[in-house]
Amino acid sequence: MTATKCDIAIIGAGPYGLSAAAHLRTVAGLDVHVFGEPMSFWERHMPSGMLLRSPWEGSNLSDPKRSLTLAAYKLVSDNHLSAPVPLERFVKYGRWFQSQVVPDVDPRKVTSVTKDSQGFQITLEDGDIWKPRRVVVATGVAAFASRPPEFEKIPAALASHTSEHRNLGCFRGQRVMVIGSGQSALESAALLHESGAAVDVIVRMPIVRWLWRCAWLHTCKPLARLLYAPSDVGPAAISHLVENPDWYRHLPRRWQDKMGVISIRPAGAAWLKPRLKNVLIRTGTRVVSAAGANGRAIVKLDDGSTHSVDHILLGTGYRVDITRYPFLDKKLLDSIRRVNGFPLLNTGFESSSLPGLYFLGAPAAWSFGPLMRFVAGTDFATRTLARSIRKSA
Repeated sequence: MTATKCDIAIIGAGPYGLSAAAHLRTVAGLDVHVFGEPMSFWERHMPSGMLLRSPWEGSNLSDPKRSLTLAAYKLVSDNHLSAPVPLERFVKYGRWFQSQVVPDVDPRKVTSVTKDSQGFQITLEDGDIWKPRRVVVATGVAAFASRPPEFEKIPAALASHTSEHRNLGCFRGQRVMVIGSGQSALESAALLHESGAAVDVIVRMPIVRWLWRCAWLHTCKPLARLLYAPSDVGPAAISHLVENPDWYRHLPRRWQDKMGVISIRPAGAAWLKPRLKNVLIRTGTRVVSAAGANGRAIVKLDDGSTHSVDHILLGTGYRVDITRYPFLDKKLLDSIRRVNGFPLLNTGFESSSLPGLYFLGAPAAWSFGPLMRFVAGTDFATRTLARSIRKSA
């Protein structure tokens, strides 16, 4: 079979992949192709009725002129957008963005990426082969869904990750135990309760953290801007360091690690708290074991209690480990320098050990900080990527 050649193949058509295409297609002479279904993770792996935790300013995709924003989409569409942004409308915004910058996305799935002495080779689900000079991996976090070890022995039918559900209404009338204290766990608990399920939330920490900003800050806009960056990632003051990954990269590693932890620690948006007032939340509690018996999940907690529920919903987040990307060839993976599952990247988001291979989004967080875990990171990442490739093109 004859292989099709191109300069750059972007794997993934979510916020990072689409933003990368918007910037790279402005580089003269570059033949850029995007593979993947636009916004598919957001549409298929997040629950209907969800609202974005990120603020309006931190939910824009990136294009060179910064003209394809949520505000621009609001003006040209019939969607009456407001903050917090509803998931369904964010998906429509992403597809509108895609129609403006890369209308020819190839929706086929990439099944294999390999490299030999002649360069990269991509194999698609139908067997079609492409040979790009460079590959940009922007496939998001779906492959990284975390399932803690205490749930390994319970049947999948009785315990699932939040990313596995589009419609939580399927649990109406059932007793569901939600594990976790981040936005995904807490918002899923609210949606379950509102759809008629009986919900318990198990939280390891002694308290549930809420993303409050002091009320008086909202009446003092200059001070709010001084303390918090527009993306609102990270606590006061630290938010500005996180918003500028070039600064962040030059901090001592121990400072980066500490700031990374406090910037992404589990927390819920303030607007969620009233929706959970009638939901039982057990703080300072851990699951000791979980098993299936007679079609139900039996959960033992560290307070000595045992609970029988219809289902366990794991709002346990995502743990980056690029070896879990099923399309990356083992030999190729072995040539990528990694730290705790993250690829080591140079200043242009390129693998430090495998030239021509780039990573965007959450896998770039070890090298560029927690901003890369959020949509807000698309602008810095894709402008930096395009600038790096333009210099070497």
